[in-house]
Amino acid sequence: MTGDDAFDPSPRDLAEHDVVVVGSGGGALAGAALAARAGLSTLVVEKTAFLGGTSAYSGGACWLPGSAVQQRAGLPDSTEGARAYLEAILEDPDRDRLEAFLAHAPELVAELESDELMDFEWLPFAEYYDAPGRVPMGRSIQPVKVRRDDLPPEVAVWVRPPVELDRAGEPGRRTLTGGQALVARLAAMLVRDGGTVRTNLPVTGFVTDDDGAVVGVAAMSPEGPVQLRARRGVLVAAGGFEGNASLREEHGVPGSVAWTMAPRETNTGEPLEAAVALGAATDFSPGGWFCPGLEQPDGGGSFTLGFRSGLMLDQHGRRYANECLPYDRFGRAMAQEPERVPSWFVFDSREGGRLPAIAMPEGDPAEHLAAGTWVQADTLDGLAAATGLPADALVASVERYNGSCATGVDEDFGRGSDEYDTFFAAGEGPNRALTPCDRPPYLAARFVLSDLGTKGGLVTDAAGRVLRQDGTPIRGLYASSNSTASLFGTVYPGPGAPLGSAMVFASLAVKDMQARAPAATG
Repeated sequence: MTGDDAFDPSPRDLAEHDVVVVGSGGGALAGAALAARAGLSTLVVEKTAFLGGTSAYSGGACWLPGSAVQQRAGLPDSTEGARAYLEAILEDPDRDRLEAFLAHAPELVAELESDELMDFEWLPFAEYYDAPGRVPMGRSIQPVKVRRDDLPPEVAVWVRPPVELDRAGEPGRRTLTGGQALVARLAAMLVRDGGTVRTNLPVTGFVTDDDGAVVGVAAMSPEGPVQLRARRGVLVAAGGFEGNASLREEHGVPGSVAWTMAPRETNTGEPLEAAVALGAATDFSPGGWFCPGLEQPDGGGSFTLGFRSGLMLDQHGRRYANECLPYDRFGRAMAQEPERVPSWFVFDSREGGRLPAIAMPEGDPAEHLAAGTWVQADTLDGLAAATGLPADALVASVERYNGSCATGVDEDFGRGSDEYDTFFAAGEGPNRALTPCDRPPYLAARFVLSDLGTKGGLVTDAAGRVLRQDGTPIRGLYASSNSTASLFGTVYPGPGAPLGSAMVFASLAVKDMQARAPAATG
């Protein structure tokens, strides 16, 4: 099925497929596109009106080591180097899943690039740990940009806009880059090869046979409840539960639904709870993919990275980490103590009153100042009064920080000592990552603990099969992306690790489905 009727057909036309994919992010669409390409009839079921989820908001980086893309770029990357890197930074990983990831990553890239609709390029972006096997300027790759006019019309319409436009209710741009390009290219592959997409169709549970095997999903359409049968299997790649306050509290995930970067009113965890009802094992210990979040006037948070100057202070007016850390590492530092949420980021006027960092979205400084999410003063004492921070502590923190800028050495937190620290830096002093805060008027922006999604969930094996508590697989049920407990545990190895692992295990799940005898679904 291609053309307009590939999207949102009537529920009566969706009775049975080989593969049903729940979700439409990078992992989900990679699995769906590969299934359709293999000749399996494939249905993607998306809860919202748009495709892409948080993947469409992302930069589209994919941490897929050892592929031909890195070789073309002349990088010193290899499967062996990636193994050494992960061995150095991960804590007690699942060895079978780790080896499956490393072995299949270059195979997946080769399979996708063999399709005329998919091309990757190297994305210079420093990896997040100084460890053996690290590649200078990173090994992440990204899809090549694509124009909306070059896509099938239905795909062009349904790709979720970037976050700053989506949250404002505005349409996407004509040229799709990053995560939007990944979603668009995979969706175009899916539709070309006969795949079907149904949006605005939340999944409410799974359909099982008399032996307990999963043979489909139950969903709620505008016309009422429907059952969508799957002869080969169901792949759950529907994100985590970051949009569900009660589940966050139950599983100890810090932060807030208001501060998450997931699209609003999404990723509320129903497919995970449905799998748990079938006896699926879970591991919620990895928590989330965290980041400092610039608080917005509406109470939301904005993913922020790449601080070029300024310093972050807790509610006692003290620095507590290297502000140039990779965002997940800084977010985890924020989460360690309650007095760090919210924090105040203090900066001066050297960039004309704009935030000296990359925030998506940043928002209008005037609106921030009017709402009190930013404050401004001519003196540091005045800034302390506006933030409510202790004046003596704030002034001392800024003076000590400025002293570090003069010497080029941050004796407290080592800012500027790592490749990642200087990746976004543009300072002119002895340390590019240390620019003094000394040009009034001074500003402070309130920061909260945001996330790119939860990373604890269903326990799966090296084939992407969902496991029970006793380690046996639930037949017919597969999972990837943030619907699963992350392969990387509490660690974020580098740009694109969430997308890369989601795509690999979605692909491996489809390969296992291909090898299965079709189930009787009637």
